[in-house]
Amino acid sequence: MASLVRLLEWIFFFYFFSHIPITLLVDLQPILPSSWYPQEVLDLMKWYVVSFKDHMMMNPPAWFLSFVYCEALVQLPFFPVAAYAFYKGGCKWIRIPAIVYSAHVATTVIAIIAHVLFGEFQKYNGVDPPNQKERLTLVSIYAPYLVIPLLILLTMLFSPRYKQEEKRKRR
Repeated sequence: MASLVRLLEWIFFFYFFSHIPITLLVDLQPILPSSWYPQEVLDLMKWYVVSFKDHMMMNPPAWFLSFVYCEALVQLPFFPVAAYAFYKGGCKWIRIPAIVYSAHVATTVIAIIAHVLFGEFQKYNGVDPPNQKERLTLVSIYAPYLVIPLLILLTMLFSPRYKQEEKRKRR
């Protein structure tokens, strides 16, 4: 059991560590000036949006932008802290922040996936709305950002390594 938890901690470390450049280079593009990005990064985003018909990144609705602002202001500062905690392993102090993070992210990604599956998309900048196969492909791109936070949540809630032990002095 301890080796499984340690494996999960390594997965969580890579998730948080890799999420730093992903957030800075990709996820924040809808809210930051394009002049802050090299042309290659802007071209990569354009290729992604057109190839995968991710209309949320192409023409983000207000609710999606609110998630991006949360990622910038709340999640991004947490990423190096969480990466450190899971790299080190067994840091009980990360339990409550990780529960808050994972519950928040899982909730936002469920909304994103529901929108991808059931939302109405208009033709935008020559990009047609996604068909069912393209919607499922887009869901598969967002799915790891649901699955890993759920694994974090379950690990923090049920792993003996992260359960907080009450220490009461008996008189």
